Amino acid sequence: MQSNNTENMVFSVPTIIAYLTQIMTLNPGDLIASGTPEGVGYARKPPVFMKPGDVVEVEIGKLGVLRNPITTADNRP
Repeated sequence: MQSNNTENMVFSVPTIIAYLTQIMTLNPGDLIASGTPEGVGYARKPPVFMKPGDVVEVEIGKLGVLRNPITTADNRP
């Protein structure tokens, strides 16, 4: 449903890091949550939500892809 990359963010990654380091100390392993690209399902007309069988993928170039299948509570491993 959504496909985008950090090049299209409102604030660049270096800008976000520079701002955060003015107000806090970042340590190895810290994660920065930057939000989501346009196209979220709930804002569509009609709304679209994830359902069992869908797969959420997050990719970091040269590192890999994280894939999470959507299941029901009754279908967990």
